[in-house]
Amino acid sequence: MVQSPFPGMDPYLEGYLWPDVHHALAHEIRRQLIQKIAPRYVARVALRFVMTREDSEESIGIMLPDVELMAGKSTPPTREGTSYTGEAVAIAPFVLPLEPAIRIRLASVEIRDTANRSLVTSIEILSPVNKRGSGWHEYQQKRQTVMRSHAHLLEIDLLREGKRPVTDPRLPPAPYYAFLTRAPLRQIEIWPLSLREPLPTLAVPLLDPDPDVTLDLSLALATIYNEARYDLDINYRQPPEPPLADEDAIWASTLLAVGDS
Repeated sequence: MVQSPFPGMDPYLEGYLWPDVHHALAHEIRRQLIQKIAPRYVARVALRFVMTREDSEESIGIMLPDVELMAGKSTPPTREGTSYTGEAVAIAPFVLPLEPAIRIRLASVEIRDTANRSLVTSIEILSPVNKRGSGWHEYQQKRQTVMRSHAHLLEIDLLREGKRPVTDPRLPPAPYYAFLTRAPLRQIEIWPLSLREPLPTLAVPLLDPDPDVTLDLSLALATIYNEARYDLDINYRQPPEPPLADEDAIWASTLLAVGDS
């Protein structure tokens, strides 16, 4: 089995590989859970599309050119085919092209009961578009929709950049998080996830009185890493994007050096 050199989340998966990681992880979570919840429940991968003009595509490996400053031409403006002959009109010295809106496909996992198809638990794997600009506001609206319902919400944030879905000054610092909001208590259970520790096994709540089932996040990530052979795309001799914080960068360099020896 091909394994990542990191004991927990591999920071090299946050760059251009993230779109593939995101979708593979959703399907692996479904595969892992369906065996534990059938026949009373089903797990389904749900797709939705988000329109954005933000530069978040760079964070998920879709490299777009920077906005260019283009010199304006000296051709005088015309109206109905006739040039102005009176007072001179100042020509704009720069033209900023408007980037077209880009449609991004996002995957989540929904647990529904088989009796009436109602949503029981929504599992969100955050992407860069959820964590910045207009995409962050769109995702906050989706969160509120779920929390106004009778469904639970499990959020898995394996990206270091961008806003967290939960913004509270009491939040302990960590590079990654998992957040579980149970219905109807609406108390948030928080797992700060260290770069240096294996990913945890998370609780996935169902309808009362059924007990929680478990999601082995470490196993899910290890499975998709091996199946997709992400190691063939990663150069561990280069720093990851985005770069690690100083202490974590030193630790990762030591870890990778030991792995090369």
